[in-house]
Amino acid sequence: MTATAFCLHALGSSSEEFVALRARLGGTLDLVGIDLPGFGTSSAVTGTTVEEMAELVERAIGTSGATECALVGHSMGGKVAAVVADRTMSGANGLFGLRAVVLLAASPLSPEPMEEARRARMLAWTADHEIGPDEAAEFVDANTADQLPPEPYATAVHDVQRADPAAWTAWLLRGSREDWSDTAEPNPVPALVLAGAEDGDLGPDAQRRLTLPHWPQGEFDVVPGAAHLLPWEQPDAVADRIRSFWERRVDHGPVVPTASARVIASPRVSARARGVLAARALPDDPAASPRALTPAQLDVLRAVARVVVPQHGDRGIDLALRVDAQLAAGDGDGWRRDGLPADQDAYRAALDTLAPEAAVSDEHLADVLDAIDAGGYTPAAGTLDVGQLRAWSEDAGVDLVRQWLAHPATMAGIDYDGFANGGDGVRKQGFQLLGAGQREAWEPDGVTR
Repeated sequence: MTATAFCLHALGSSSEEFVALRARLGGTLDLVGIDLPGFGTSSAVTGTTVEEMAELVERAIGTSGATECALVGHSMGGKVAAVVADRTMSGANGLFGLRAVVLLAASPLSPEPMEEARRARMLAWTADHEIGPDEAAEFVDANTADQLPPEPYATAVHDVQRADPAAWTAWLLRGSREDWSDTAEPNPVPALVLAGAEDGDLGPDAQRRLTLPHWPQGEFDVVPGAAHLLPWEQPDAVADRIRSFWERRVDHGPVVPTASARVIASPRVSARARGVLAARALPDDPAASPRALTPAQLDVLRAVARVVVPQHGDRGIDLALRVDAQLAAGDGDGWRRDGLPADQDAYRAALDTLAPEAAVSDEHLADVLDAIDAGGYTPAAGTLDVGQLRAWSEDAGVDLVRQWLAHPATMAGIDYDGFANGGDGVRKQGFQLLGAGQREAWEPDGVTR
């Protein structure tokens, strides 16, 4: 099933700006444009603050029923997309299934850099009337590297003309100046940040300084021959970069089944639990460098993972990479078998010992691991003795299985939904009171324990 990309447009534009990208990305992503309040066919009545625009987008995504999606945000829409993505990954907005974000010449979470003379000139266009054709054409020309072809040019100019003056003014005076950078945590979602080579205020330098740092899993690229209106100017180049990013970075690993995703998005699940599951469901980066192990050791651990937790095809979880992240963060289970060195040291030593065995075949490695567990394997070299290798093997097996079970797609596969036990409403998640004769606030009268 093709994932849905919800597209949020720039100031003075509408969902029409994504028509060319939609045609070019068919079969990779299903692009759905959303008109932000006061632009395109959307009324400004619902509100024009960043908060109100984000809420409109969240309602649209929730109503769509999509459970595997991406966000594409251009300029003004980039700021809104970042806010929606942050609230999705925290679990706060009740959405689930976000797998990637694409930001095109995005307005940053911090106040947008803008020349005050240009701001004043744009504000003057709506001071006492709607934006006229000459002013709309001036806006489009100022934001493109070269003259657009006649048809997209006419559409882009028409979009500017039909912008609600109140929404236009609200963005320039307030929305672009809103600062969300202090409330937004670094977002783990895979992100593609694109800048037009000839853009001014929101060009390559601004995207590197103001946008990219918010996305630890972000990639950055510059589109030649473009200024600010990327989807209008260079639809082929933009589509090619999005497709490559999606296929390399996102379109692999398990996807949570629709029914389970809807349970996670329901009020039965707390925001905190939803956020944790959202992070676990993100695709692993196949090109990521290990943080605790060497690349060679990580490859051996991947071989061990294939033996301990068999998975199939390119939809498996990179369990070894997740265990490596656990080791780097020191997030073990708090226990260490007697006689073993520290977790990272034990893993490195054991994986170095197993490297020659893993190089033979997975079947051979499986026999070796069985022998280790039975206490019948004598390492040819290495710093761990027979007992230490056996203890490490047990710990590693637990770590790998735990990472597999923690993924919400695995939970769906084994029909586990124990996380859906109350949410944040009246029936709060879990129990606060324990003991005979006690009753939770949400339990009906007559219930006793």
